[in-house]
Amino acid sequence: MRLSSRHSRVSPVPLRIGAALAGAVLALTGCTGAAGPAAPDRPVAAVGPTGPAPTPDPVQWKECGPGRDCATVEVPLEYTDPDGKQIPLAVTRHRATDPDRRIGSLFINPGGPGVSATETVASIDAAHDKGPYSPEVVARFDVVGMDPRGVGESGAVRCLTDEQRAEQAAEDRDPTVPGGKPFGKLLTDARTFAKGCLDHQSPEFLASLSTDNVARDLDQVRAALGEEKITFYGASYGTVVGPMYATLFPDRVRQMVIDAPVDTGLWQNDPLRLLDDVARSNEETLDAWFKTCRAEGVKVCAFGDGDPEAAFDALITKLEAKPLRVPPVEGLTPGGTLDGAMALEAVRAAAGNRTLWPTLTAGLLAAQRGDGTALHFVVSFVTVAPFGAPFASLQEPHNAVRCVDWPELGKLSEHHAAAKKITGRGERLGSRAAYSALNCASWPVENKDRFTSELTGAGAPPILVVGGRLDNVSPHHWAENMTKRLADAVLLTREGVGHTSYRMSGPCVDAAVDAVLIDGVLPADGTVCDDVPPGTTRPPAPQG
Repeated sequence: MRLSSRHSRVSPVPLRIGAALAGAVLALTGCTGAAGPAAPDRPVAAVGPTGPAPTPDPVQWKECGPGRDCATVEVPLEYTDPDGKQIPLAVTRHRATDPDRRIGSLFINPGGPGVSATETVASIDAAHDKGPYSPEVVARFDVVGMDPRGVGESGAVRCLTDEQRAEQAAEDRDPTVPGGKPFGKLLTDARTFAKGCLDHQSPEFLASLSTDNVARDLDQVRAALGEEKITFYGASYGTVVGPMYATLFPDRVRQMVIDAPVDTGLWQNDPLRLLDDVARSNEETLDAWFKTCRAEGVKVCAFGDGDPEAAFDALITKLEAKPLRVPPVEGLTPGGTLDGAMALEAVRAAAGNRTLWPTLTAGLLAAQRGDGTALHFVVSFVTVAPFGAPFASLQEPHNAVRCVDWPELGKLSEHHAAAKKITGRGERLGSRAAYSALNCASWPVENKDRFTSELTGAGAPPILVVGGRLDNVSPHHWAENMTKRLADAVLLTREGVGHTSYRMSGPCVDAAVDAVLIDGVLPADGTVCDDVPPGTTRPPAPQG
């Protein structure tokens, strides 16, 4: 298992990249070791499928930045054999900035699966007042990020060589074929991916990457920190981790907020339907961009001269017939080809994040002029996965986690049926999700003790569920379903477009989340918050 140096990287928070991308598009297009608090007693350790796991040793922190500490915690590879092989997990904490008012540890999971929690914690100070957590939360809590097993610095899953990655990135993609490639090529890619995973990791490690093990790992870290209970904030896939923890360890939850929730019933039992829901959500957010472009008028959104849908379809057809060559731009993009399918990837990512709507407008206008650099940049640095992984380089851990969490998907007929259903709707963006679970059809290991019990969190304190009205990854009805499934939960709805709401959509959501995390005070069930500021398609202003 590969572990790399983890004390020097500070990455931007996933999905909070609108301003950075907009600035890059302007440039590209011309339009521009401290000890923690002492624990009076050693808390009980995690309980595995066969009983209690060994109580971990106290965390040995080493300072790895201003106000920040890093450590490694050893946990069982398999909780069915808690005294067997142990694996190291990377943990980072950002110490409470007001230690006299410190409440405890806020555990976070930023999603994916595959997003590094340690890098999210490391980004807190770099982001300043635009950070992932409010200044008051950062003052009152040690914010703790554990990279889940197989993610980030906890032995990130590797399945492709650098050469294979480069080859896939350079491949031409045909949007007229469901999934972007002929099925035979997709299947070959899936088998190559599966073989590569076994070439780089042991089958035992791959089989252990399930979310129930991640929840048990969190509890091991909790015990190693000397905390009796944890406060938890999870976004996207983190909303599977949180309810799993609350279901396994309800008496160890102080407060919990889940933002942009996954429908855990679909996640555990019907992933192809889950991906169909994602495809529909992608289309809804693109439709919202079209509607806003028309409503704002050609003086704001010049793309399409009042008919952006027709202009969009014509542009994709033109790019597929004659792709644009994109020259490299030092420090920003390696260059390549922008064809119709690549442009659709960029559009899918940008349409789902209203902070990228101006970037999307600028990129489409530039592509009409024959300059594909901006759209190529977007697709190079924002997700190409249909579910939740913010960066293309996270595809390997993303697939590894979901393939062991999900039920067996080896029947190709199921994938064909799902693809036919998606592409039959004639959507602009749906084809990308058509065969997006195919890697799991060839997955080389079996999760023999897959956790299938309903995630209800029964016995935990009331949980705040935050759902966006238009979320390209987590449709709003998933939040409604999550609220019903949890034994005690309150739903807060955020209007507007975007994936996740906290620190992304104005003071109404932020105040509600902070009140839960800090004081345990929940809003009234059914509360609705406006999206502030609302999305605009106005491209960035020219520079100079």
